[in-house]
Amino acid sequence: MLRVLLLIAIGVYLLAVAIFFFAQRDLLYYRTHTYVPLADAQSNSALREIEVKTQDGFDLKAWYAPATTKPLTIVFFHGNADRLVTAAQVAVPYIDAGYGFLVTEYRGYSGLPGSPTEEGLYNDARAYLRALIARGVESRRVVLVGQSLGSGVCVQMATEFSVGGVVLLSPYLSIPKVASHHFPFFPAGLLILDRYENDSKIAGIHAPLLIVSGSRDDVVPELQARKLYALAIEPKEFRELPDRGHNDTLDAFVPVSLEWMGRACHER
Repeated sequence: MLRVLLLIAIGVYLLAVAIFFFAQRDLLYYRTHTYVPLADAQSNSALREIEVKTQDGFDLKAWYAPATTKPLTIVFFHGNADRLVTAAQVAVPYIDAGYGFLVTEYRGYSGLPGSPTEEGLYNDARAYLRALIARGVESRRVVLVGQSLGSGVCVQMATEFSVGGVVLLSPYLSIPKVASHHFPFFPAGLLILDRYENDSKIAGIHAPLLIVSGSRDDVVPELQARKLYALAIEPKEFRELPDRGHNDTLDAFVPVSLEWMGRACHER
């Protein structure tokens, strides 16, 4: 009887592992399937829709406002449950402050073609950055900003492009390490396909770096952000947002990031 129960338990566990493995991208990417035109969005009037084509052939869209009084342009990579129309709200205070702002969108999100994968999101980000550079924005005048999932895209791009600054909001060490925190009973290190290994890449960033995390983040523990900071090279700064979680950081993050950009990035 005990042997039968053990076999049943093993079978249930293996089934759970299989479900986790095959459903992992649905767990990682909360996609929306409708594109909201810029004209219908309640966004900053300075934003304009731009189109880009990725190297692997996907036609994507982003919203862009050129810089006015500041020399820097922010390229924003949003989190896994966000979308273009909501991410555009992040742009407002930066555009009002005179910065340029490019709100990027990933394949498979907001009704755009394709399905998100790690390499796919990297291809998307490369296409947006090349399009921005083609518009006359020097890479050294670009500040990459990545929130949550987007921090992995941001870190990869910062190792490929010589940019003026990098800002990571609620970043993680890697997706397997986040998964291990939430699902300690699964061998996440062996199962995860899209890994976004920030911990092995962060030392390759040679631009000024700001890492920001909420002290009560229960999605990506602040400890992961602090460990990531420890792995990074100078110049770098860490800011804790007291009593903030994973999804209520933006109002506190904006003034912190604006102050840092004005002080740390303009000399480059």
